[in-house]
Amino acid sequence: MADPALAPVTRQVSGRTAAARDPSGLEYRQPLAAAVAELPVLDASGRRVPFGALFRERRAIVVFVRHFLCYTCKEYVEDLAKIPKSLLQEANVTLTVIGQSSYHHIEPFCKLTGYCHEIYVDPERKIYERLGMKRGEEMISSGHSPHIKSNILSGSISSLWRAVTGPLFDFQGDPVQQGGTVILGPGHYIHFIHRDRNRLDHKPINSVLQLVGVQHVDFTSRPPVIHV
Repeated sequence: MADPALAPVTRQVSGRTAAARDPSGLEYRQPLAAAVAELPVLDASGRRVPFGALFRERRAIVVFVRHFLCYTCKEYVEDLAKIPKSLLQEANVTLTVIGQSSYHHIEPFCKLTGYCHEIYVDPERKIYERLGMKRGEEMISSGHSPHIKSNILSGSISSLWRAVTGPLFDFQGDPVQQGGTVILGPGHYIHFIHRDRNRLDHKPINSVLQLVGVQHVDFTSRPPVIHV
């Protein structure tokens, strides 16, 4: 059964049915149902914002993370934080992270990761569900992520330590919920969606930036090589 949150959008081209395209060349893969666009996300103050408002006027990269104590999500968002705002502004693109914890955890997570772009939470995970984000982990090889520096043991210990030393023993979201990456807008259209199959299955950031016309970012900590 087709997901009611998503439906194909097509137009006739020379007698054939084809996906509609916007001026940038990306296909309108699927429109987003109005009921999903109206679902609220919360900002760091607890203010409710319609999901669709995040990409009503311009294209948006929206990254859904597992939970704010997940070490792989932390390290992935640390690299998202390295994307200069100027590059996004030049391409008229916004970058948004959505978690699934209480909004009280947004500010500490931003301080921890250095993230300074837009960020919200979907504590009831309604948008995760309607977009088909997975729960549970598929035991498949996701290859080596350029954004994850810790191994499973050290990363898990770090996550647990942050949980037990916090004000409350709180995983800051459902630990079995997976995230994903979506490109939406302008308007209620989905151009691209990647649903993470496990905690290591993040879409490489530069692959996503390329889709929206943003130049690649060097996420390594090595100093640049100067050719003389």
